Amino acid sequence: MLILKKYLLLLLINLTLSTAFAKISLPSIFSDNMVLQQNSNVSIWGKAKANVNVIVHTSWNNQKYTTMSGADGSWKLSVVSTKAGGPYEIKISDGEEVLLNNVLLGEVWLCSGQSNMEMPVKGFRNQPTLNSADILLDADNPEIRLIRYDKALSRTPQYDCKSTSWQISDAQSTKEFSAVGYQFAQELQRKLKVPIGMIMSTWGGTKIEAWMPENALKSFPDIKIPNIADTAKITKNDPSVLYNAMVNPFLGYGIKGMLWYQGEANRSNYEQYDELMETMVKSWRKAWDIGEWPFYYVQIAPFKYDSTDESAFLREAQWKASTQIPNAGMVVSIDVGAENFIHPPDKTTISKRLVYWAMGNTYGMKGLAFATPVYKSHKINKDAVTISFSHAENGLTSFGKNLSAFEIAGEDKVFHPAKAKITGAGVVVQSENVKMPVAVRYAFKDWVVGDLFNNEGLPVSSFRTDNW
Repeated sequence: MLILKKYLLLLLINLTLSTAFAKISLPSIFSDNMVLQQNSNVSIWGKAKANVNVIVHTSWNNQKYTTMSGADGSWKLSVVSTKAGGPYEIKISDGEEVLLNNVLLGEVWLCSGQSNMEMPVKGFRNQPTLNSADILLDADNPEIRLIRYDKALSRTPQYDCKSTSWQISDAQSTKEFSAVGYQFAQELQRKLKVPIGMIMSTWGGTKIEAWMPENALKSFPDIKIPNIADTAKITKNDPSVLYNAMVNPFLGYGIKGMLWYQGEANRSNYEQYDELMETMVKSWRKAWDIGEWPFYYVQIAPFKYDSTDESAFLREAQWKASTQIPNAGMVVSIDVGAENFIHPPDKTTISKRLVYWAMGNTYGMKGLAFATPVYKSHKINKDAVTISFSHAENGLTSFGKNLSAFEIAGEDKVFHPAKAKITGAGVVVQSENVKMPVAVRYAFKDWVVGDLFNNEGLPVSSFRTDNW
């Protein structure tokens, strides 16, 4: 009797193993209603029976693609997508078929970062999102599809992460989605008139190190990687834990580009933030292996922190990163911050500025200004300093207001409020308290409201001419 029981147990185990992947299983990035990047070679992967042919049939071009699953059932292949359109279907079979319905081809973008990217259309509790009701009123759009990943942590790269699966845009699905990401999709769809897919992977209060793969952090010896087995003490800001759990599951999915809004949590190590961001983008692009896709990001907004002005130095590091990362663009939020809210309500302005970058730099729209003006050089003449800017070919403006965010200092390194006037050459800055100026700063504080723009309405980034 004992022998019979052992035999039956072994038989059950073998049967379980042999049927573990009897039916195709897919990570959550692949589901009904998804959008695949148009005019591209897009990867599809999953689990199947071990060592069998896996056949993928795509209806938009009536093509079949075949690959062999591994000993663990894993498989991956690349399919050719055509121009935007749909709905289509994808059939995947290892002998038993799985069908994906209502698939669209279009433009796919990823939005990631911390709480200002996470902030949903409905807003956080007691922290509203500007225009929330209007955004939701216009959210019924079957050409926009959304997928939002749950928060998760891991010391090791994960195959999948729980998500909403792909949802068709309506008020119900949209209210929980990133206000920046959704409004970007909404405007992009209106301009391009093709389906837009948005992937959201965010977590508030997180450092950039948590979003970076472990091998990318090896060039930063001061960043210590916890032991893999040490899961009891895992936190959301441990190096690599968000990359492993919330990026790796869809790594390689065909995207057009990425939106990033993060940095508040890195104010204390602003000195290396530009290098961290540059390294993060380089490592993500390498892992995706589809070229240097566009990377557009938001410079953190002013906020009344703790009067150390660390956030101004962080904004400076973010500007430096824009000069170091190929095919990258920075959106400035210096004029739409909130003194007592780290989550400024106006996400509409931010999303539109991201769209300017996408339309002008990625999709080739002519005549559209998208690059924000930044400090280029300065010239000292007696008691005045003339500042010149890039991306201000048509001039500068304060929209009729007095410029109030400039400061000037002499050799004593003490900054005084300065008078500033827009001229043909740029901005002339001076103060009766500084007869021999040495340095100028603009909006270089934790809390400030930027008031200088190029003629197209894009704000000048905070800057300093000194290195004190």
